[in-house]
Amino acid sequence: MKALDELTFDNRFARLGDAFSTHVLPEPLDEPRLVVASKAAMALLDLDPAVAETPVFAELFGGHKLWAEAEPRAMVYSGHQFGGYTPQLGDGRGLLLGEVYNEAGEHWDLHLKGAGMTPYSRMGDGRAVLRSSIREFLASEALHALGIPTSRALCVIGSSTPVWREKQERGAMVLRLAHSHIRFGHFEYFYYTKKPEQQAELAEHVLNLHYPECREQPEPYLAMFREIVERNAEMIAKWQAYGFCHGVMNTDNMSILGITFDFGPFAFLDDFDAHFICNHSDHEGRYSFSNQVPIGQWNLSALAQALTPFISVDALKEVLGLYLPLYQAHYLDLMRRRLGLTTAEEDDQTLVEGLLKLMQNSGVDYTLFFRRLGDESATLAVARLRDDFVDMAGFDAWAERYKARVARDGDYTQEQRRERMHAVNPLYILRNYLAQNAIAAAEAGDYSEIRRLHEVLSKPFEEQAGMEQYAQRPPDWGKHLEISCSS
Repeated sequence: MKALDELTFDNRFARLGDAFSTHVLPEPLDEPRLVVASKAAMALLDLDPAVAETPVFAELFGGHKLWAEAEPRAMVYSGHQFGGYTPQLGDGRGLLLGEVYNEAGEHWDLHLKGAGMTPYSRMGDGRAVLRSSIREFLASEALHALGIPTSRALCVIGSSTPVWREKQERGAMVLRLAHSHIRFGHFEYFYYTKKPEQQAELAEHVLNLHYPECREQPEPYLAMFREIVERNAEMIAKWQAYGFCHGVMNTDNMSILGITFDFGPFAFLDDFDAHFICNHSDHEGRYSFSNQVPIGQWNLSALAQALTPFISVDALKEVLGLYLPLYQAHYLDLMRRRLGLTTAEEDDQTLVEGLLKLMQNSGVDYTLFFRRLGDESATLAVARLRDDFVDMAGFDAWAERYKARVARDGDYTQEQRRERMHAVNPLYILRNYLAQNAIAAAEAGDYSEIRRLHEVLSKPFEEQAGMEQYAQRPPDWGKHLEISCSS
């Protein structure tokens, strides 16, 4: 395991030069202190977990100190925000401190969010508040534990620095990890500003560093785009299967690697609601839960437009046509597994859709239903879950179809069924009210709750002794929390 001064830097994005980013130093936080750290994320950098408790850890990730080899840069990009194009965005409150590679040879961006003003702050203060930093930290690590592709979070550093949002709050920084922080919006920026040389340089950078296997294909850029489409189809299928709402699927928030990126007003479904809107600012529901699938395709189309200098329009359209079938295949496979099925039948999609419609009309808890479905045999489980539904006759009809489907699937013991289903159906998810409880305690100076919640969410499929309170349906107030982009 390494100490902090033993990290090895290789700042590949910084070497692209000033057309791609601007050198900016972090603005230090007052009285930086560790709020929470992820041992699993630290392991990606081969860091000894004990260093998180040292003063220099908070100083480094609170903006007071910097490695000599680091080259902090604010990246420039553009993007479509709520459907409208914004010509220049960029890292308004974040900095790419540098790229570190571990003993396995993996490169990881160290990206510090809340690091102060940059040339791209657009009249903002460049700061992040404690509540938003805690939410991003918890979401990053919780999604990873669920098997959903995501950026990671190393730590949250709190402070006494005052920051004004709807009220005065305290500033914080969260250190994010990803193999790259390049977004769809990077390609859009150079395409719409008509800078073909820089756009070609960016494309080569992404192709060589992140999709080198595509070099072996007759049309490397087309192969790269296909891989991006496939990764996004799979990622969004996992969002939908596990009830995750991103909230701000602007193209500047879409990773070129197909990972969940830039957490703002996200939420997991409590009661199943296909039309759920988690972003208080999304007045028209553009980024509602059910819209995430078509918006994913819309965003990929925006990226395709920016790639027209390298790939023919016909070829781009053909690859875009793969998105929905790939999404549907991944999603149905996940939902079969959540229902405890190991084989495929043509009517499985109808079975899933029928269940979701019943859940929608009855306000059934999305996560707990699937978990409890695997607790017992199909016959006993549906009998116990029946009371959760308003339309009992409708559920009884669905239950008969489900039991018959399970019987056709194979002859498994109940223990095999439970083990298989519990391995894909979490008991613990990051509910908004749980995050809010941890935030309220942290804002009062008590970091024990966020650390405990983080530990629980790191093992979402395992029943953990003494942690029953984290597996409960939310109280009524917890279902109606309004989350804004500043959250």
